[in-house]
Amino acid sequence: MKRWISFLLVIMMLMVVGCESESTDSSNESDSYTENTIDSNADEDTQAEATGDIDQDETINIDLRYMDSALPVQERVSSLLSNMTVEDMIGQMIQGEMSAVSAYSMTTYKLGSVLSGGGSVPGNNTIEAWQELITTLQTAAMETTLAIPMLYGIDAVHGHSNVKEAVIYPHNIGLGAANNEALIYEMGLAVGDEMKLTNILWNFSPCVAISADPRWGRTYESYSSDSVIVTNLGLAYMQGLQDAGVVGTAKHYAGDGAVAYGTGDGGNIIDRGDTIMSEEAFRETQLAPYKVLVDAGVDTVMISFSRFNGLHMHENGYLINDVLKGEMGFEGLVVSDWEGINALPYPSLEDKVAVSINAGIDMLMQPYNFTEVFMAMLSAYDNGDISLERLQDANRRILTVKMNAGLFEDPYGENIVTVADSLGSDGYRALAKELVSESLVLLKNEMQVLPLQAGQKVFAYGPAIDDIGVQSGGWTRTWQGSTDKVSGSEWMNGTTILEGLESYGAEMDIEIITNKDRMNEADVMILAIGEKPYAEMQGDTMDLSIVGSFGLSGNQEAIDLAKSWNKPVVALIVAGRQVLIDEFINDWDAVVMCYLPGTEGDGVADVLVGNRDFSGTLPMPWYMSVDDIGINNPELLFELGYGLTME
Repeated sequence: MKRWISFLLVIMMLMVVGCESESTDSSNESDSYTENTIDSNADEDTQAEATGDIDQDETINIDLRYMDSALPVQERVSSLLSNMTVEDMIGQMIQGEMSAVSAYSMTTYKLGSVLSGGGSVPGNNTIEAWQELITTLQTAAMETTLAIPMLYGIDAVHGHSNVKEAVIYPHNIGLGAANNEALIYEMGLAVGDEMKLTNILWNFSPCVAISADPRWGRTYESYSSDSVIVTNLGLAYMQGLQDAGVVGTAKHYAGDGAVAYGTGDGGNIIDRGDTIMSEEAFRETQLAPYKVLVDAGVDTVMISFSRFNGLHMHENGYLINDVLKGEMGFEGLVVSDWEGINALPYPSLEDKVAVSINAGIDMLMQPYNFTEVFMAMLSAYDNGDISLERLQDANRRILTVKMNAGLFEDPYGENIVTVADSLGSDGYRALAKELVSESLVLLKNEMQVLPLQAGQKVFAYGPAIDDIGVQSGGWTRTWQGSTDKVSGSEWMNGTTILEGLESYGAEMDIEIITNKDRMNEADVMILAIGEKPYAEMQGDTMDLSIVGSFGLSGNQEAIDLAKSWNKPVVALIVAGRQVLIDEFINDWDAVVMCYLPGTEGDGVADVLVGNRDFSGTLPMPWYMSVDDIGINNPELLFELGYGLTME
């Protein structure tokens, strides 16, 4: 309440100033601005001197209609735009990273948005710490002349995954195996609800990439290689977020899942590479999900690091301005990816900024050099390389998203209503568990080894059997993720596959054995192997073998142990892509693809003990070898859509 009293006092003062001053046409250029370069590491006094009159706004005749929530959003946005200087508009078009942004940054540069990258968290990473951080930054934003609230963004790609207490759902590839639109919608509601507990309203999700090559390090971020599955599940998740009151993002526009092997930027094998295909094929496949999500009212679109036939998407004005905003009629906000303009082939930052803004990007995600970007954009404007009309168009989009999100009425989240009272609620864990169970794909079940039976003794072994970090993969607490073994404790709060088996075993008279010295007592072996956590280009690989460069330490030893045992073996594969297993599969009696199930490992156990049947199907083809990828009539181990049941 005190904040709003202070804000009203500021508005009253501005009204007095407005009455005593000459009116200014909103189309006029702003006051002159120093061209001194700002050192982002300089102290605040030094920066204040360098920035000249940034913080000396002389906006007059304030049109306060934008504060009237009873008016149409379009009218309110026009009202606010009429008050904004060029500096105001440029600040709104820049997004900085939490670790580099201060209250001073917010008031000086009037940043439109702040984000947290993977692993970037405040204090002790509690709800209270997040709320305090966002309140501090928002207070600074509200102390600027026009009191335009900032919008905070985060990659909650499979749950509110920066926060240890949050529920982590299966990664998208597992959700594609489940292919349950109703549950994906519920997941969107749940993720949005947990985000709101921390006062974060912008989710950089869903990813609607259509993955074609499992060697790509972002394969698990794709629902499927089938554009229809990708479109339907991306739409369901987006609608869940929106109905929860959270801004969703369709990403990465466009073609990032279809880049050619060996074309990756910056020495990457695949990631950030080149999508080489005809425009007709590109439209039919890669653009198909975006058209549906745009028609359904997606608020923001994030641009891809990749290229289309040699041209970086961050400079592709045809696909952004003409196709996305023109043909598709997208009226929302277009945001770059993390430092996405840095790779553009132009000599200066000013050139990169001007090219990307003119190509249709409305907000630049420049986490650490936002001061330099501010100066570069202002210089480009002064030089005539960016027009006033372009700045106004970008701001109209940004402000519309913010007003629709309710930020102007409730900038501090004081009136946010959530279903859950805390992170990691029983209800959301139950939802995640159900999605885990539906995401499992039964590939083989000879002699009906599954389900496990009452009275059996089961030897549970392997590096993926008791590790929540392995289950969750990348984009979990940190960008690349980690394992329980490496971190020395449970990486996230939740239940491992082993814990789930032990819990069900106690109920169903199934003894779970973990000691190798007792393995010969067992009737059946659960062999749990998988991949190390990874994300983006660091997950690119030339070797897809389960015992290759991304295989967990201990995979080979566990596989060898299982092979030496003359009793039934059930292999569980915990991985973000369909790894190569051809040389081992004949040694296993049953095989279950678990993908990356997240924190609720008991969802795996639930199916293994027969409480429910398998229902998942492969969302992508399973190759015999890397030589089969991308060729006509490849030799497949299993086809797209394959999946058995135990009946």
